[in-house]
Amino acid sequence: MGSDAAERELTEAEKRANVVRLAFDGDSGKLDAFVQLIKRFVPDNTGVVLRGSAVTGYRWRDQLPFDAHGPGTSDLDLTLVGDKILDDFKITGFFVPGVHSRPLSDEDPDIAPRLVPLREQLMAMVHRPVNIQGTRDFVMYFRGELLGQPYLTLVEKPDIE
Repeated sequence: MGSDAAERELTEAEKRANVVRLAFDGDSGKLDAFVQLIKRFVPDNTGVVLRGSAVTGYRWRDQLPFDAHGPGTSDLDLTLVGDKILDDFKITGFFVPGVHSRPLSDEDPDIAPRLVPLREQLMAMVHRPVNIQGTRDFVMYFRGELLGQPYLTLVEKPDIE
């Protein structure tokens, strides 16, 4: 990826196109099915965003391209945004208790038992690891708007609590 592309902000259309191409075999219908499954599991008033190399095409830490180590080797990083979703994480499953969770992942497979079936179904759909993190709105705002970490919104969160 060229440095000018790495430095400029991707549009929503570019982020979505990257996600469909990289993680859903170029099939936007697969992404839609992925989102519909998520919607069945998350509480009302919960937003859902996808972050990481599936959105940008490369890993932030070392600039390696998505799936650099072969098909299915890059994970998908979901962040569930809102207050209610944090109730699904055990107290030991947080970076900041009640504010920002660690990801439900192979490294922490039991920190959000209610979300395990969702994670398993999502992984079966995309044939790759899916990590699920919970956070409050202000953390997502901080990461996205102030730190400039790109993400693609999959489920809009209403502004009311």
